[in-house]
Amino acid sequence: MLKIALAQINPIVGDIENNCVKISKYIKKAKQKEADLVIFPELALVGYPPEDLLLKKHFIEKNKEFLDVISKKASNISVLVGFVEQEKSSIYNSCALIQNKKIQGIYHKTVLPNYSVFDEKRYFTSGNCLDLYNFGDYRFSVSICEDIWEKSFVDSLSSKDLDFVINISASPFHLGKALEREKVLSRAAKSLKSYIFYCNLVGGQDEIVFDGTSKIFSPKGKLITHAKRFSEDLLVFKLNKNTKHPVRRVKVKEEEEAFSALRLGLYDYVKKNGFKKVVVGVSGGIDSAVVVSLAKIALGKENVCALIMPSLYTAKDTFADAVKICKNLGIKYHVVDINNIFEPYIKNLKPYFKGKPFDKTEENLQARIRGNILMAFSNKFGYLVINTGNKSELSCGYCTLYGDMVGGFGVLKDVPKLLLYKIAKYINRFLGKKIIPASIIKRPPSAELRHNQLDTDSLPSYGALDPILKLYVEKDCSLEQIVKMGFDRDVVKKVITMVDLNEYKRRQAAIGIKITPRAFGKDRRMPITNRFSH
Repeated sequence: MLKIALAQINPIVGDIENNCVKISKYIKKAKQKEADLVIFPELALVGYPPEDLLLKKHFIEKNKEFLDVISKKASNISVLVGFVEQEKSSIYNSCALIQNKKIQGIYHKTVLPNYSVFDEKRYFTSGNCLDLYNFGDYRFSVSICEDIWEKSFVDSLSSKDLDFVINISASPFHLGKALEREKVLSRAAKSLKSYIFYCNLVGGQDEIVFDGTSKIFSPKGKLITHAKRFSEDLLVFKLNKNTKHPVRRVKVKEEEEAFSALRLGLYDYVKKNGFKKVVVGVSGGIDSAVVVSLAKIALGKENVCALIMPSLYTAKDTFADAVKICKNLGIKYHVVDINNIFEPYIKNLKPYFKGKPFDKTEENLQARIRGNILMAFSNKFGYLVINTGNKSELSCGYCTLYGDMVGGFGVLKDVPKLLLYKIAKYINRFLGKKIIPASIIKRPPSAELRHNQLDTDSLPSYGALDPILKLYVEKDCSLEQIVKMGFDRDVVKKVITMVDLNEYKRRQAAIGIKITPRAFGKDRRMPITNRFSH
């Protein structure tokens, strides 16, 4: 029998010393569980992705120094840990097998991903060796993340008569990713007729969230067990060739997955970047209601400040709901009426705008006044401004530069509007009471920058808009392809035109948490100056 531990940890990119401390603690925990081998995720020592830190020679040298520190901890236990290796002018995404306080082998990642948020070919050289190891009566191989997704790589192991394969990973989350991984790993286990131990990173890193969910598969491709989702965990497994295992499943609803990812992504961004408190503009609408609720859940009510900034266009019911949700959450809030700021703007600009009707100029002035107030609180008190814009609005440019787009972090940046309503209802279920009032969920969405304004004055209904955006933004479908799926041509053309014309706004938006297969930013990089049509 072999006892194997998967140490699913949450490192901080670049914090090599403290990552080493955390790894050492988990080695100790694994020893206490009498594990023979403890496995850590991809690049666990330096954090993932380290990006251009990899271009700093002293960064790589420091990571090697602390790998030696870890080696000294590996007495009476074997350790497999991800780190950065350098050989001459090449650097490798690597893992070290440490036994008896010595590095017994180093494996270099073979398949380097260069799509979506991945940019590994910019930094790393691909490895070209398949390392095989013996552990008592067991024979095993090591792989890193993308390796196991490549059929040719799996095929290259098929003749090695392996008892198990270890895959250390830093696989980012998006909706549906858990099932996608399960299919890949199950297929590999079945093909190799061996156990697969999959150890994944957990935690938020800028716009990326790693969900953990480390897994173990049987030689028949069945999921035996998995670690926790969205939190650190130590999963210990007794490997016995003759043992039969029950089959497990990871089943989670879309809104629960999204909520968990957003909560973790927000918490880690705030804490890892040294902020203590956040400030949110609360309008009484669904977007700010979800954001301020997530902030309270993730950070604690004492670390959240809300600003309610009504104007003469703010409905009484909307204002009442803004106050109500703040009270429901038990958070500190301030009411800053913007009319006495807005009116002098209008008065001073009147000579220049003479004869011009009220339009988006005056609407955007209100949004920018609110943005200025939020930033004033940020500067004065050291709060991080949390942006409340969602993916549907950002896609279409239904947002104001330097107004409602201000903020250091966009929690909903990759959350479509329809999913937002599901998350709102889930938050109420999660908290066991109606923190977000039903009136907010049922009210037709409005920016309230003029009388009787509705989002549908400028946008198609979200029921039509979100599916079109998914096809165009996430799947790169053409106008003709989308129309053939049953959507109105004029509506599709309008949506595509809005998306294309507003790339310049998105380039200036706060970074935000990725939860869909294709988010704005690293995932989707379109030229601003661009005349390709539809």
